[in-house]
Amino acid sequence: MSGKDCFEILDKIFVPKKKEPIETVKGYTIKYGNIEENGKIIDEVLVSYFKAPKSYTTENMCEINSHGGNIIVKSILELCLKNGARLAEPGEFTKRAFLNGRIDLTQAESVIDVINAKSEKEVKAGVKQLKGGLSKEIADIKQEIMDVMVNIEVAIDYPEYDVEEVTNNQIVEMLHSVEKKLNKMEKSFDNGKIIKEGIKTAIIGKPNAGKSSLLNRILKEDRAIVTEYEGTTRDTIEEFVSINGIPLKLIDTAGIRKAEDEVEKIGIYKAKEIAKEADLVIAIFDSSKSLSNEDEEILEIIKNKKAIVILNKIDLNQKIDKDDERLKAVTDCIIEISALNNVGIDNLYTEITKLFDLNQINFDNDIVITSVRHKNLIHKAIESIKKTEDIINEKMPIDIIAVYIKDILEDLGNITGEFVTEDIINEIFSKFCLGK
Repeated sequence: MSGKDCFEILDKIFVPKKKEPIETVKGYTIKYGNIEENGKIIDEVLVSYFKAPKSYTTENMCEINSHGGNIIVKSILELCLKNGARLAEPGEFTKRAFLNGRIDLTQAESVIDVINAKSEKEVKAGVKQLKGGLSKEIADIKQEIMDVMVNIEVAIDYPEYDVEEVTNNQIVEMLHSVEKKLNKMEKSFDNGKIIKEGIKTAIIGKPNAGKSSLLNRILKEDRAIVTEYEGTTRDTIEEFVSINGIPLKLIDTAGIRKAEDEVEKIGIYKAKEIAKEADLVIAIFDSSKSLSNEDEEILEIIKNKKAIVILNKIDLNQKIDKDDERLKAVTDCIIEISALNNVGIDNLYTEITKLFDLNQINFDNDIVITSVRHKNLIHKAIESIKKTEDIINEKMPIDIIAVYIKDILEDLGNITGEFVTEDIINEIFSKFCLGK
């Protein structure tokens, strides 16, 4: 519970073994006792006390640590509500921490990133932001701008000193420096998007080439149905997996062939569309059979895309191998495997790691942008810089230039939440689960 009345509500339901006035209870302490209703013990608990302003929300807070089990937790929750508390809105604890000034908006957003992280690298990126990495970078850039703004204000207020030309040179130098830093941050979103959303990876091939078997091998479970009959997979199957720390959103698709069945036709159409949109395509071929017209169509689909060709069923007599010129014309990345016998799967992992080397990111020093909101605002700030440079080239007065520079500061302030609107705040915290 958090808020000015939380200790008052707690006092109605918690009976500590050693009773003392709340005024003498120290923050960051734990008391042992019982949660009771009308003298009846609900559970034996530990209660942690956090006194304002030294708490997550900067308000008075307490945490009731009960035994596990839905019935006990539900009973204590209902007892809190009955005595004056209310359920928290999505993200309300973090929202209060932001509104009360303990953290900025980038740190608040990182909380949900850490909670929802699907890979170790996403956790590292989230924790870096939670510690204020992005906030500090933005603050340093804003300070660089403000250092020049001081001289601009002098030039506006005291035109008789004729310092405008000197100030203009300082402005141009500052804008170039800031633009370079923001460009680097914007480019980091390419890696940030992969870290957060995963590499959209389509597995395509003819029916019975081994797509579903490969998916099951990677996931280490029988997620997809595998039979000797063609056309078993008719819709997409999506799973998230981390390979050598690289997050992949794997999509198993319907086998590509000429189909009569309307449902299968829809599945094949979806398979082709997903392959076109994917960040990576794994095209799998049955190496025990010669390349067919459908195989040629698949090679055409993956042309000019980041792709890995897999020759499956090397445990059988091979009729195509990795030296086939038709394959090499499309990609140099050709791997031979037996999904049935789990042979060569590690080679696939090695190739994926080469294609998407996230180990180059130093999470201790580098800022990685993972939020579309942040990326868009950084891009907006870069556009504002370009407009300012145009205004300077047009020999506009210093007070006009100052207006454009303030637009840059506002764009950056929107990232950390200084100028952000209530609607945007509500939208951000609506993505949280209850409380948090």
